[in-house]
Amino acid sequence: MREFAKRFRLAGFVALLVAFASHGAAGAPYVETPSLADRVASGALPAVERRLPARPSVVAFAGDDLAPGRHGGELRLLMGRAKDVRLMVVYGYARLVGYDRVYRLVPDILEDLEVEEGRIFTLRLRPGHRWSDGHPFTAEDFRYYWEDIATNESLAPFGPPRAYLVEGEPPHFEVLDAHTVRYTWARPNPFFLPALAGARPEPLYAPAHYLRAFHARYADETALNRLAKEEGKRNWAPVHTNRFRPYKNTNPDLPSLQPWVNTTAPPSQRFVSVRNPYFHRVDTNGRQLPYIDRVVVNIADGKLVPAKTGAGESDLQARHLTFNDYTFLKQGEARNAKRVRLWETTRGAHVALYPNLNVEDAGWRALLRDVRFRRALSLAIDRHEINQVIYFGLATEGNDTVHAKGPLYEEDYRTRWARFDLDAANALLDEMGLVERDDAGIRRMPDGRPLEIIVETAGEDTEQTDVLELIGWTWKEAGIKLFSKPLQREVFRNRIASGQTVISVWGGLENGLPLPDMSPRDLAPTRHDQYQWPRWGQFYETAGESGEAPALAPARELAELNRRWLSAPDTDARRAIWERMLRIRADNAFSIGIVSGVPQPVVVDARLRNVPAQGIYNWDPGAHFGIYRPDTFWFED
Repeated sequence: MREFAKRFRLAGFVALLVAFASHGAAGAPYVETPSLADRVASGALPAVERRLPARPSVVAFAGDDLAPGRHGGELRLLMGRAKDVRLMVVYGYARLVGYDRVYRLVPDILEDLEVEEGRIFTLRLRPGHRWSDGHPFTAEDFRYYWEDIATNESLAPFGPPRAYLVEGEPPHFEVLDAHTVRYTWARPNPFFLPALAGARPEPLYAPAHYLRAFHARYADETALNRLAKEEGKRNWAPVHTNRFRPYKNTNPDLPSLQPWVNTTAPPSQRFVSVRNPYFHRVDTNGRQLPYIDRVVVNIADGKLVPAKTGAGESDLQARHLTFNDYTFLKQGEARNAKRVRLWETTRGAHVALYPNLNVEDAGWRALLRDVRFRRALSLAIDRHEINQVIYFGLATEGNDTVHAKGPLYEEDYRTRWARFDLDAANALLDEMGLVERDDAGIRRMPDGRPLEIIVETAGEDTEQTDVLELIGWTWKEAGIKLFSKPLQREVFRNRIASGQTVISVWGGLENGLPLPDMSPRDLAPTRHDQYQWPRWGQFYETAGESGEAPALAPARELAELNRRWLSAPDTDARRAIWERMLRIRADNAFSIGIVSGVPQPVVVDARLRNVPAQGIYNWDPGAHFGIYRPDTFWFED
């Protein structure tokens, strides 16, 4: 296990895009950032060598499309909602540990990390590292988060995040010195490091020097409660919580370790983020990152983002763009000095249907929980036609499962119950007793209602409704009528969680390239936001305090296999569990994949450098652009 710790540390020195090192910038003198020079000259900021950690993270470049850059410029992005300012935290991708380009976990904010027996994690900070306001970043910030937030009943009534619990038990936390902390569990915790590296990372530290002023342990509680009343809060706790939402990125006063710091409080239609003068990365020429001075996020209706991007209003855009926009965007390349690239996607499915096994309606619940019905729905979909008509034959047809490039892929996972076979679909429905039809040929449910299924979407583009229209034609030949219903995203999610939705449409497995040593929890009912079984997932999340225990034997087996994976002794045992879970998932059609591998359009300003010509666009792992380190993107004159 010591050898594992050694290999983990050495992984950070591999020269892909970012080589995390613990020494100066290859001996090069540090170069002051031009946009900060006046503040340095006036004494408002220290010089660059005093703003950096003693041993900053040094970025090395390898590859024909990567090169050291220059400071300056403003990057424009388009987002569909004001709350999407949180994506600056996603794209910034400064993490205690983060994924490199081949999805290895390497230290980033941390200078070093040692893992023993998979359960003892020693984290070492970079001496001299500072928050964006210049205050030292030390072990005290970890102590404050753990003792004053995560385990404080007023601020965390349900305790620490689930990723920090093993069989319901939190770790033993220790401060070893000003720059070293340790977390020790009784049993291995495979979720800890991925939680820190995620697109939406779990917090593990907080700016104690800022937040103490809003915490009853350190400030006058009477005064805090007066402030709470002024802000319409019940007491001091939500006042503190409102200040510390690092992922939501809505508090411009909150010190940050990200490359850019938001300066705009909501509500707004324009959010401006400026460079963090204390950011911990430098390039090999001694330039402190990020290269770009400012990032401006303009808010527009998501449906207008393709047109605005095509008009040249964004310098780097993928969000709210779909494959359907590619031709239009390509036509505007020369006119707007943009480059349109197609990045690979690796989700289990680009589009998938989710039968809600927890739907409130008893009639629908009985049908959806019958595996024959779910298989019939899948068999009655002509995926080849959908691929040709909507995706020009560039997509992969089949189930929601792991990607063909991954080590766990088997062809049967992709094809089981996913061929187009109307005769087989009709035979399954007849076998269920759904033989009575109305004058239009639509089957009747056992209670006499016509078999009319409303499939709900988040309503953010027309692609899903186009897919549903083609599905509707072939489902009708099986005696099923399909209606699509676009909704606002929050309404969409709330209806699924409350059991009002019968079937929804969304993307498939987030990580289509898992390794056996990565958690298989997304295959089992483990989260309330899994659209096929939200209440079963909630049951797991809350340790049985809310939600419902899985009512189907295959779902219970998935939950048990997920539990066994946690204590599996080696990679071979974990692989066997993954394979069993993937077979169960394919055979039971808990989610019904349509196509996968649909290319993602990425529009890049012609002057913007270090954005890969070929990349993988994925949420987690990957954080969309984050894995490619946007702090290294730069504008050429």
